[in-house]
Amino acid sequence: MVMMKSHPQRAIPSPRPVSPAAPRSNRRERHRVETRERLYRAALELFAERGFLETTVVDITEAADVGKGTFFNYFPTKEHVLAAYGGERIAAVERALEKARATSGSVLDVLGELAADAAGQSHENPALIRAIYAAHASCAPVRAELQKRMRTSRELIAEIILLAQKRGEMRRDVAPIELARLIQTVVIGMTMAWALNPEREFQATAKQMWALISPRLRADVTKRNSKKRRKWKR
Repeated sequence: MVMMKSHPQRAIPSPRPVSPAAPRSNRRERHRVETRERLYRAALELFAERGFLETTVVDITEAADVGKGTFFNYFPTKEHVLAAYGGERIAAVERALEKARATSGSVLDVLGELAADAAGQSHENPALIRAIYAAHASCAPVRAELQKRMRTSRELIAEIILLAQKRGEMRRDVAPIELARLIQTVVIGMTMAWALNPEREFQATAKQMWALISPRLRADVTKRNSKKRRKWKR
């Protein structure tokens, strides 16, 4: 059974008079949002159950209980469902960047929270993560979309890192984009490994991973290394 998210009813602006068409327009918009969400969730559940390549558009529309043509009103292809999923993850990085800019606390901690949330809601469904990685490996259009999303996310993470460097939290001997690439590679590898063998809760695994690598990202690392080199040269 496909679960549907509830969406709050939009408030009608006041005191401007509301025409009779406005409520109908709002209902149509809510219906569109609900239908798209139903298709999206049905597709993800089927990807997890059957695999991306084995799932057809007909399968998705039947699970969502809509006509086949309805699917194409919201997604040009089933690959675009994965693009929407990737868009959710990019939005999470964008929120982390905004939080890093606004916080008076540790920017490095914001990065740690982002790493712990790397799989989003999919941390409850390792089968879905496996299906998504399999789609990336076997389907060139999906792989191209993944590469584009990864570049976008990497650039956003680099902005967070640059902010941390300016605040003196993170090491400055490595360019932000390279540190972002490293973090991204480690998080993706950890997520894939967990999906293959989810013995522990995802977030616990992610937090442990971050606890291991974050000390090497701190600004005092370069100072300690510099002292060690001077000591070695004597």
